[in-house]
Amino acid sequence: MTHPVSLGRRALLGGAAALPLTAALPGLLNAAAPMQGPATTRFKRFRLGAFEVTTLLAASRTVPDPHGIFGQNVSDEAFAEASRAARIPTDRAQFFFTPTVVNTGAELILFDTGLNADGITGALGAAGYDPGQVDTVVITHMHPDHIGGLMKGGAPTFPNARYATGRVEYDAWAGMDSDGFDAKVRPLADRMAMLEDGDSVTGGINAMAAFGHTPGHMTFMLESEGRQMLIAADFANHYVWSLAHPDWQVKFDMDDEKAAATRRRLLDMLASEGMPFVGYHMPWPGTGYVERNGAGYAYTPTSYQLMLDG
Repeated sequence: MTHPVSLGRRALLGGAAALPLTAALPGLLNAAAPMQGPATTRFKRFRLGAFEVTTLLAASRTVPDPHGIFGQNVSDEAFAEASRAARIPTDRAQFFFTPTVVNTGAELILFDTGLNADGITGALGAAGYDPGQVDTVVITHMHPDHIGGLMKGGAPTFPNARYATGRVEYDAWAGMDSDGFDAKVRPLADRMAMLEDGDSVTGGINAMAAFGHTPGHMTFMLESEGRQMLIAADFANHYVWSLAHPDWQVKFDMDDEKAAATRRRLLDMLASEGMPFVGYHMPWPGTGYVERNGAGYAYTPTSYQLMLDG
């Protein structure tokens, strides 16, 4: 009587101890799959009441010497200590550029446009949108990584859109010597609504002044069916070196004192309300919560909370 052969783990390891598994079991493996390289998604979509909100990864890049940007008023030792506690390196940082689309059911509204037209249209396409579908483009402030996708080849990237931005912000940049503003924003002035603090973009979307990062930097409160979320733009540009340490000076802030006061005010609001926010430069997909942490704050990225609203 014959018995089936059992090739158990012990027999396999004992009988072929000197051989790799591929040699012990020839012909059972496919050819090696090619390395694909690091990758991520380009969009994340969820519901906020009756609104559909989509964050878009328009770009991401590695930047050297982050202490040359963040914590300019603190020592190398303090910067390194905060970085070690968060398990992030001190010599490099990963930057994310995250415009947001809000579909209200009646309008498609885009907040900021990334570094260039190809980046924002590529992310929109991945999310299933065409630039011609965008009804309104809202610019939170006029830094190049927010206005860069407004124009392509001298023509508007979003051919059917109207535009909105803060009046203080527009007037400030109109008085500066700025090639980016002149090329990307000024040509759209006749289609641009100027917003004051508290003004409505449309039902359920209201402007909130958050000056300091730039002269007229704006955030935007979304509210639908009792749910709220803040489009926070650049009031805090890094989840540790800016958000967790609101008094640390940031190279890109145009008024350090106002920027720090704005950070503390908005962080306190977000922590008190338990409200989620979209941070333009927060770790992808850009959504999180704020918790109080001693004299500062801590960033908690969303997990599945926003999925459950749908």
